[in-house]
Amino acid sequence: MSAGGAGGADGTDGTAAASAPRVVTFGETMALFVSATPAPLAHVDSLALRIGGAESNVAIALHRLGTAVTWVGRVGDDSLGELIARELRAEGFDSRALVNPGRQTGLMVKEKRTAESTRVSYYRSGSAGSTLAPEDLGDTGIASASLLHVTGITPALSASASAATEHAIALAAASGVAVSFDVNHRPSLWADRDPAALYRSIAARSQLVFAGEDEARLLVPDARTPAELAAGIAALGPRHVVIKLGADGAYALVGGVAYSESAVPVVVVDTVGAGDGFVAGYLSEYLAGHGAPTCLKTAVTVGAFACLAAGDWEGLPKRHELSLLHATEPVTR
Repeated sequence: MSAGGAGGADGTDGTAAASAPRVVTFGETMALFVSATPAPLAHVDSLALRIGGAESNVAIALHRLGTAVTWVGRVGDDSLGELIARELRAEGFDSRALVNPGRQTGLMVKEKRTAESTRVSYYRSGSAGSTLAPEDLGDTGIASASLLHVTGITPALSASASAATEHAIALAAASGVAVSFDVNHRPSLWADRDPAALYRSIAARSQLVFAGEDEARLLVPDARTPAELAAGIAALGPRHVVIKLGADGAYALVGGVAYSESAVPVVVVDTVGAGDGFVAGYLSEYLAGHGAPTCLKTAVTVGAFACLAAGDWEGLPKRHELSLLHATEPVTR
């Protein structure tokens, strides 16, 4: 079932899903250590243990917003893998943490150097998550989904993970299933490799593309403004191109029509995961058949909620909470 279509003037796609939308996504989720106070990691007294991963963050956000979702990833046969499986299972969506007993679960560490800045270090080379392969996606139901969501992280992990991404996109295309692509560039994963050609290839096969400004320039190096970046990516083929602008909100080009939305002002605790929440907010409204203005408003709202908590996903809202950031009364009874 495809979410694609001819499109309306407000950025809708002109077709509504015949049944409840369902999203399939996959990728690596890691254990996450977070320093409690702004200081060099060597001098921090304690670390909080959590989990995080771009694709599972999106899955959690979609589920909390009421969209059915399936997530697949690999973890090690260790305590950190058990933590990931348990936390995702507790969220209540279809999460499939496949155990690879020969590899360890990946790890990332968030180090707060100032109240406003966070340094993230990854320890994921050769991890269980990087061994994701096409056969892991065999029974996920991509062909019957409403949308497949992929990121630029997974194909950078390994040859098998890249093959899994290509397999999933090909299966979605053959089945008329819309593809959403969040560039989500991780320079450390690519080392001396240039991902630009791959990013453009995935964008050309996607119906929706999300990117920050710097990420978008990897696809269209000569573009400068959000409008130029979106137009350059749209020329590759996607109907929806959304440029994430952080504190400046977002700019979208949908079917050749431009839209923009301001960010929701909040006191920021941690911005990591905000982009994933943004994507989920947009997709949830897109799959419900709403136009670009509604998609963008929900996107920036969910992204703002993500900034209110120290974890990647813990602050993500349920649908009935979306109005809280716009409420005038400080107490809800």
